Amino acid sequence: MQVHIHGRKVEVTPALKDYALEKASVIKKYMDLNIRVNITLSVDKFRQIVEVAVTGNSVNFHGVEESEDMYASIDKVMDKIVVQAKKYKEKHTSHPHVRGSEVAVDLGAVEE
Repeated sequence: MQVHIHGRKVEVTPALKDYALEKASVIKKYMDLNIRVNITLSVDKFRQIVEVAVTGNSVNFHGVEESEDMYASIDKVMDKIVVQAKKYKEKHTSHPHVRGSEVAVDLGAVEE
């Protein structure tokens, strides 16, 4: 997993960077793929905005949050990304990939 953190109109301090990396590491729990996480931190007057984009093999998650505190914005946006990752994992583990011909053969055996 590659994580890139950018600052727009804000200096990314080591404390902010470590906090964002810690929160982004939770995604590994749900995704075994080779993914890239782009985190953009920005400030607009009193609004602290965090934008996260997760891309990879057929994976594309995106979340934006804003609040008056950068750490709170990071928490909120990572919660959104984790919900999307959970949904992706559940969808891909609960639905086995079966070819149509195998289903037809199984249905023919049941009818006899």
